[in-house]
Amino acid sequence: MDIQNRITQLFNIQYPIIQAGMVWVSGWKLASAVSNNGGLGLIGAGSMKTDLLKEHIIKCREATRNPFGVNIPLLRGDAEDLIKTCLDQNIKIFFTSAGNPVKFIKLLKDNNVIVVHVVPSVKHGLKAESVGCDAIVGEGVEAGGHNGPDEIATLCLIPQLVDAVNIPVIAAGGIADGRQIAAVFCLGAEAVQIGTLFAATEESSAHINYKNAVVNAKDDGTTLALKQIGLIRMIKNDFAKKALDGEKSGYNNDQLKELLGTKRERIGIYEGNIDDGALEAGQSSGLVNKIMTVREVFETLIIQYSQAREKIIR
Repeated sequence: MDIQNRITQLFNIQYPIIQAGMVWVSGWKLASAVSNNGGLGLIGAGSMKTDLLKEHIIKCREATRNPFGVNIPLLRGDAEDLIKTCLDQNIKIFFTSAGNPVKFIKLLKDNNVIVVHVVPSVKHGLKAESVGCDAIVGEGVEAGGHNGPDEIATLCLIPQLVDAVNIPVIAAGGIADGRQIAAVFCLGAEAVQIGTLFAATEESSAHINYKNAVVNAKDDGTTLALKQIGLIRMIKNDFAKKALDGEKSGYNNDQLKELLGTKRERIGIYEGNIDDGALEAGQSSGLVNKIMTVREVFETLIIQYSQAREKIIR
């Protein structure tokens, strides 16, 4: 995979492959392993307080000499504290999600950092570009975790974003195979952001029960639930069924929030309760057939991409 474009130049990376900054998954071990293999690793600050985030940044810097970044969900009440912690630690790559980037863009750009925002639609992509983001991640509804309310699929979203904005577009949502990387490059994307595949690697901080749940999932193994309070894609289990049944029964927002609680992701992804936890994962789970090291993931993706590219050229 010999690709040099605006994204590889922006981040100074070998391969246009970015690991998503996922909660309870993306610690320093995963981020540094991805960066060491030529991609861009991201520490997921969404499940961390400032002290823990600082610890992960320090350990990641000790584990890799290559660029890495931090993902920060902007809807968190302590988002500004997390950002300042990153700035104090001289982080130069920020991926922001779940909120409006305009709130913190001046603080970030005043510190000469790269800002990439995750968007679910063209409208949000244009907004991110207008406030000064350097690139955007176009995330389709196939992605694990929280998704956009319009449920736009990756295959439809990416070419529309590419046509609408002038900054680079990174494709995300349901990608776990080198053939898909070749496909989204044909649509105009300049990189991919991959979540579920990396969440199931040996270096991921997720519980082995969660990783096995991803590996065992088939093409229909995930579902979208809790649309009233913030659309979540997760692996089908007892909790997912309760959430879907609650919606069908007419639960109001307060009842759905009570059902979800505050630790549902943690108990599923990090603690390994595969019955009662919210096992956030994308539709790409059906493509993840074994737990691999990050190195093996890169080797596999590159081979798959190269083979797909040869078929396209023919």
